[in-house]
Amino acid sequence: MASKHHSSFWPWIGLAAVILLADMFTKALILGYYQLGDSTYVTSFFNVVRVHNSGAAFSFLAGAGGWQRWFFTAIGIGAAIFIVWMLRSHSGQKLFSFALACILGGAIGNVIDRVVHGYVIDWLDFHFDFLSGIFHGGHFPSFNIADVGISIGAMCLILDEILRVRRSR
Repeated sequence: MASKHHSSFWPWIGLAAVILLADMFTKALILGYYQLGDSTYVTSFFNVVRVHNSGAAFSFLAGAGGWQRWFFTAIGIGAAIFIVWMLRSHSGQKLFSFALACILGGAIGNVIDRVVHGYVIDWLDFHFDFLSGIFHGGHFPSFNIADVGISIGAMCLILDEILRVRRSR
């Protein structure tokens, strides 16, 4: 018999699944319609592109020779297992669980890419002149829906911790 404590676990898994499916669907479209390096102008600050990232965030370790594929895959799988365990333990904490579910959906999306392709498919390309001093041509590193989920989750984890510390005072 499921206790009330664990009954709210499934909506968080559902949210992670929605993020994962949106990520996989958009990447399938990019693979189907774009060749590596293709770019479509959408607005003055946004393009749809096809980029393969064999590294981590911001292409960290992209040129490391191949071992990083399995290293980042193992980290992603380990994180997913830990997050599912945390969701089962803390499913009643809404902001915390929302954050974990976003990270879970994104982590699984990028792990699937690494296992299937050997790299992560990125396709969102934002560029602004004021970033030119930091990024080549002002282009922020390309990313995908999984990365958006992970980033939103990370921001929500920080917010959750700030709110928790404030409540404890």
